[in-house]
Amino acid sequence: MAIKDFFHVNVNCTDLDRSRAFYELVGFKVVVELGLGGAPEMLRGVGLPEGSKARAVLMLLEPDNPRGTRVDLIEWVEPATKGSNAPDLAHVGAVRLALWTIGIDEEYERLRAAGVEFISEPVGMGDGTRFCCFRDPDGLVLELIDFSGSRSRA
Repeated sequence: MAIKDFFHVNVNCTDLDRSRAFYELVGFKVVVELGLGGAPEMLRGVGLPEGSKARAVLMLLEPDNPRGTRVDLIEWVEPATKGSNAPDLAHVGAVRLALWTIGIDEEYERLRAAGVEFISEPVGMGDGTRFCCFRDPDGLVLELIDFSGSRSRA
């Protein structure tokens, strides 16, 4: 098969500085600062009009892992980022990013102490897997998922 894995997930945001700080709190590290730009070939490739401009950063959880999935935070300046994320998970499209976590209780407490508002505390599923969800500054749901207690050890 030609497709091997996810390379990056594009997360549009309304305030790049605020979102960058939030994702850094979660544990992501900036690996590339793209600044303000809008190369014509990139705009053509994503279907936006010539003259569009955005600020962006690429982030990884493990910067030394060249195969790690990147989060591509983008704040569109022209045209400005618009809209909002799905109000709940029952909407069409990508609505949640799950982050494989070891030590979910400690991570939940660390983020909660830093002011992150969670949708729920860590809850268990029948196989021993535990997870909890929270939202980024623009409402995208992030999930911490810990397979440590799972019989399948994903």
